[in-house]
Amino acid sequence: MTHFLVTGVSGLLGLNFALAVDGKKHQVTGVANTTPMLWATFKNVQLELTRSGTVEEMIETHKPDVLIHCAAMANVDACEADPALARQVNAELPGTIAAVCSQRGVRMIHISTDAVFDGQKGNYREEDAPNPLSVYAKTKLDGENAVLANNPDALITRVNFYGWSAAGNRSLAENFVHQLEAGKEMMGFTDVIFCPMNILDLSALLLDVAEMDLNGIYHMVGSEAMSKYQFGVSIAETFGYDAGLIKPVSVSDSGLKAARSPNLSLSVDKLTHALGHDMPDFSEGLKKFYDQHRRGYPQYIKSLA
Repeated sequence: MTHFLVTGVSGLLGLNFALAVDGKKHQVTGVANTTPMLWATFKNVQLELTRSGTVEEMIETHKPDVLIHCAAMANVDACEADPALARQVNAELPGTIAAVCSQRGVRMIHISTDAVFDGQKGNYREEDAPNPLSVYAKTKLDGENAVLANNPDALITRVNFYGWSAAGNRSLAENFVHQLEAGKEMMGFTDVIFCPMNILDLSALLLDVAEMDLNGIYHMVGSEAMSKYQFGVSIAETFGYDAGLIKPVSVSDSGLKAARSPNLSLSVDKLTHALGHDMPDFSEGLKKFYDQHRRGYPQYIKSLA
């Protein structure tokens, strides 16, 4: 049985990974910064990880086999408003965790982002030079560098995912569903390209790579590139909503504060070669998302907080 320590367990990825893995031949201990999962079936604690000595104490107390670092300051506009805090959480903290994991012999998987690229060409490979545009992206890239500098054996995954969250608004997919369900119009960017992956598929892949001898940077995103508009239309069609409520617009007309990269499609060739199989199919992942909605999973996951 592998003991996983998951930071950011109240977030979209941390919580869904914990729920998918705990008790199924594995044990999960979750760490939340502000919102402990009071009714979760897995063990979880509330810790301020940026406080001096907390990381060392956490790892010594819980003695994990694998630490998956999901915790991050992920709100792009909030990072623009408070770059010092973004740097502390997204850049400095991962380096500290990486160093302690290296010292204690704990395998570390660090969750990064596709946004480290400027999106000018798309289909980025792991060896392509990053060029982050926003404070969020810059601090996440600095976090990658800090992790590898302190722990060369660590695995860094650049991701883009969607699913149901305890907060109810942590993913673009949730926002599309809420707006469409209410019969409200929503913007869909036609000039922002990404490779979304269902959170359940990502959780399964993380479990797979945790048991493999992989280190360095790997892209772990969906196999199909699409615009945010196309993503919204696919959700509408799958759920039976009116796709006409999604208005195709350019991101330049959105009024968003932080710069967005236009084409963040990533090559997953390196990962598929290591795994020996292709990435999960997008349409199948979307069906899982719909099936969870049909079975009341969004209400269940909200009840855990």
